[in-house]
Amino acid sequence: MREMPLGRPDGLSSDPIAQLWHVPIRHAGGVTGPIRLDDRIARLPGPGGRRLAVRLTPDALRVARSGHPWVFDRSIRSVSTEGAAGDVAIVFDDRRNVAAVALWDPTSPIRLKIVHAGGPAVIDDAFWATRVSDALRRRDPFSSRPDASRLGYRLVNGENDGVPGLVVDRYAGVVVAKVYTPAIVPHLRPILEALVVQTECDAVVYRAGRNLAAAAAHGIADGDVVAGEPPPASVLFDEHGLTFGVDVRRGQKTGFFLDQRRTRASVGQLCSRAEVLDVFAASGGFSVHAAAGGARRVHSVDLSAPTLASAEVNMRRNASIHAVRRCTHTVEVGDAFAVLRRLGDDRERFDVVVVDPPSFATRQSQVDRAMAAYARLTRLALRTVRSGGLLVQASCSSRVPADAFYRGVTATADASDVRLVELERFGHDVDHPVTFPEGAYLKSGVWRVER
Repeated sequence: MREMPLGRPDGLSSDPIAQLWHVPIRHAGGVTGPIRLDDRIARLPGPGGRRLAVRLTPDALRVARSGHPWVFDRSIRSVSTEGAAGDVAIVFDDRRNVAAVALWDPTSPIRLKIVHAGGPAVIDDAFWATRVSDALRRRDPFSSRPDASRLGYRLVNGENDGVPGLVVDRYAGVVVAKVYTPAIVPHLRPILEALVVQTECDAVVYRAGRNLAAAAAHGIADGDVVAGEPPPASVLFDEHGLTFGVDVRRGQKTGFFLDQRRTRASVGQLCSRAEVLDVFAASGGFSVHAAAGGARRVHSVDLSAPTLASAEVNMRRNASIHAVRRCTHTVEVGDAFAVLRRLGDDRERFDVVVVDPPSFATRQSQVDRAMAAYARLTRLALRTVRSGGLLVQASCSSRVPADAFYRGVTATADASDVRLVELERFGHDVDHPVTFPEGAYLKSGVWRVER
């Protein structure tokens, strides 16, 4: 990609494009809610005052105008000047009309994160406050409930809510903001200010994605509390009448996998008097729901001993429920593939087997390997399911299309001389909205196994 000056639009005094070019980025400054943001957030440098002028290939321009939030570096024909992460970039068409406004990310092949399509827009504090309020409005099914203050749910789902590279989850009174791109860091202060004011939370925790360089956050480290008092080591929240504890400062992702909420509840209702195997159990979401649903026995397997310890604690947290108290819960630290193979060799059989692995494909080049891994898991898991029992299998990779995943599961079963009867499919719950194709990553299925 060559850097080519686009030149400023003509008619600087009256042209709305020119006005957008010169309007300084506005900051409200000093906004506070029930709690106060850390001074380090206030000192985060904002985006540069100079806008980048960008032209795209015809195909990319059409996609950007449609509202798709990603533009790859190979689709950029020219850019007026070298930009820093988070600088505002204006996408022009060949007639010098504004087609979209984006955040510039020189660290990623997804060079532009589109935040507005279809004409000029000023990316200021008011813009981000509106984005936050729009996102919160979509979560009314949660926030309007009488027990809303005890729930765990997603507040902001990245690009799907028009806030690229930022995921925000709420666990009771604690808000956890996880940053995945340096392009959002210069805009983080007004976003967090809006969250503090609009959610009236007790604390805000900053989490950083693995690919985010420490320098990008200017001294704010993963797990730092950036508003309010430090939360307890385990923050308690409710999910479908069950209580879970989450380590919001050191746990995986933001601390818990909220996206499988609906699947967990539905699977739990299928576990009456069942023996259940929960593979990739993490902190026990499926395991606890299975016990509460009346399972006689639940065996939780995970490679991480600390997360399995959390699963045991979460099971004990719900011991006031008669079904949970009666359930026999065992745990096993080990590799899922190896444990499934051993259980199959030992002819151990379960009524319900849950296989909910991490993402096997973060890049397109890994999709074939991921599909092979899913097939191996299906083959191994089927050996442990009683005839008439249930297989629950999931994928959380956006690179793997849903149809390909479901076809892969059934094809593997056919090759193993096992008939699967599909009972239900699950995707994203209302707090994980999907507004562009690549935003749809979660797929889960429930099948009855007939030999």
